[in-house]
Amino acid sequence: MPFVLALLGSLRAALRTRTDLAFENLALRQQLALLRRRSKRPRFGRLDRAFWVWLSNRWAGWRGALHVVRPETVIRWHRQGFRAFWNWKSRRGRTGRPPVGSELAELVRTMALANPLWGAPRIHGELLKLGFNVSQRSVARLMPRRVKPPSQPWRTFLHNHISDLASVDFFVVPTATFRALFVFVVLLHHRRRIAHFNVTDSPTAAWTAQQIVEAFPEDSVPCYLLRDRDSIYGAEFRRRVRGMGAAEVLTARRSPWQNPFAERVIGTTRRELLDHVILLNEGHLRRRLRSYLRYYHGSRTHLALDKDAPEPRTVEPPERGRIVALPVVGGLHHRYVRSAA
Repeated sequence: MPFVLALLGSLRAALRTRTDLAFENLALRQQLALLRRRSKRPRFGRLDRAFWVWLSNRWAGWRGALHVVRPETVIRWHRQGFRAFWNWKSRRGRTGRPPVGSELAELVRTMALANPLWGAPRIHGELLKLGFNVSQRSVARLMPRRVKPPSQPWRTFLHNHISDLASVDFFVVPTATFRALFVFVVLLHHRRRIAHFNVTDSPTAAWTAQQIVEAFPEDSVPCYLLRDRDSIYGAEFRRRVRGMGAAEVLTARRSPWQNPFAERVIGTTRRELLDHVILLNEGHLRRRLRSYLRYYHGSRTHLALDKDAPEPRTVEPPERGRIVALPVVGGLHHRYVRSAA
């Protein structure tokens, strides 16, 4: 078997041209010289890389003689050398646009600040009439950055329409017997006042539409009604709201932060009432909510109302007497007043 391999190697060498043998011999010698260097891992210097890049361009069989690195590495070296050559060549002469003088740059900034409605084409036209040879792109680069007004965020929308905006939402309350009760809340944004609430164990679109009618009798309908995209607000609900003259504003999907006032009221109700009581049934939940809403509207101060209640409270000076604590919501909260007694 070794004899057959040696014979095949001799025949292969005889069939190859003298140039191929010379290139192969040169490639093998270069790799042997690289391996003889005193290093644990062969390190290719710039001359070594240049040699293999040159050899790959001169000899088609260079891949078969390469054993130290992969052929892809040599191709990467060639591309790096190509980029380095053209970077060096492009830097030899003067490149890019001619520099813009400080006088012209200052003139462009002055024009842009004095004429906020002018863009780069308008200022470029004025400069051409003044004899300046400059491109429009250079003018745009020299202009000061202008902060473009962003699209109207939800906070701006809510602030601009707060007196004509109401929002609705549902939240779930478990009972002592593990039933799920649904509470429907209608909130007026202007004074954070809860206009209406009701409780049911099986909400429907017809029931929800009836709650809107009860919340806004006669001509008290707001201009905008903010809600989420829950399927409970069906065709009957939308038809009833449209007939009342209100426009629906829908939040994006899975974006409760776009209905922040209703979410805040629900969270406040949970933290200040529902997390501290065990509800027995619908009647019990309604009574607890009515008790809490009396406190919520008449006594509880709100940050958004400058520390006032939805039903404004008068300031009681010290001359009125000592401070008395009145328990409300079954003692969960207190209202503090001054008493002359």
